[in-house]
Amino acid sequence: MSASRRSRRTRAARRAAVAALLLTAAAGCGDAGGLQGAGATPTAVGPARLWPELTPASSPAFVIGEVDTQAVKGVRVPGDDIREVDPVAVVRAEIAAAPGDYALAKGPYRETARRMADCGKGAGQGRCPVLRPYYRDLTGDGRDDLTLGFRLLPGSTTAVRVYTVDKHRLVQVMAWEDALSGVELARRSLIIRSPSEVAGYEYRLTWTWDPQQRAMLLTHDEMLRTGNRHHPSRRPSPGASSPSPSAGTR
Repeated sequence: MSASRRSRRTRAARRAAVAALLLTAAAGCGDAGGLQGAGATPTAVGPARLWPELTPASSPAFVIGEVDTQAVKGVRVPGDDIREVDPVAVVRAEIAAAPGDYALAKGPYRETARRMADCGKGAGQGRCPVLRPYYRDLTGDGRDDLTLGFRLLPGSTTAVRVYTVDKHRLVQVMAWEDALSGVELARRSLIIRSPSEVAGYEYRLTWTWDPQQRAMLLTHDEMLRTGNRHHPSRRPSPGASSPSPSAGTR
């Protein structure tokens, strides 16, 4: 992914606010489990529409690239089985397609390109920047898809990619780069957690497969409290740690 494409993906974190009404069950002497009120219920207040005189926009002001799929050139899928695809070859193909980012002389991720020479034993081995691949059916077609991560060096940024097989081709259906604190797979979704510059909070982004767009769409972008009072270092501009144990592995 080029630096300009990454810059289009920068976005402000959105705070999520949730209100809930709690009812508790009482189990005191002589009480057969009846419900007890939790107190007065606040009056519901609907959303207030601001600036109603503005004409609704019909097109986006910025091209963010929510639907950004592309076939991976030069990588074959034997028998349409994504598990037969070499993850290291997939990353090498991305490096070859973006020489400005990975050029050994002055590219921002030149160390990643240099360390690819350490991938002789495969992804997730030794000093290879390509992390262990994970396999799960994210598209709902009954076949495994590939979730792949690799370190963008020098620095603390990790690239996360999702690939599927479409018409005998390997197709990238999701891409993101960031400093990561966790990655999870849940049903048809990929969840990425990243540290925030605000103490005690983290960013949590969820991509979910959309059959109409045939891509993983960014469906949730939240800033959530973690309870950690430690103030992390400033969050770098976007682009793994282990996904959930239930994810299938090679």
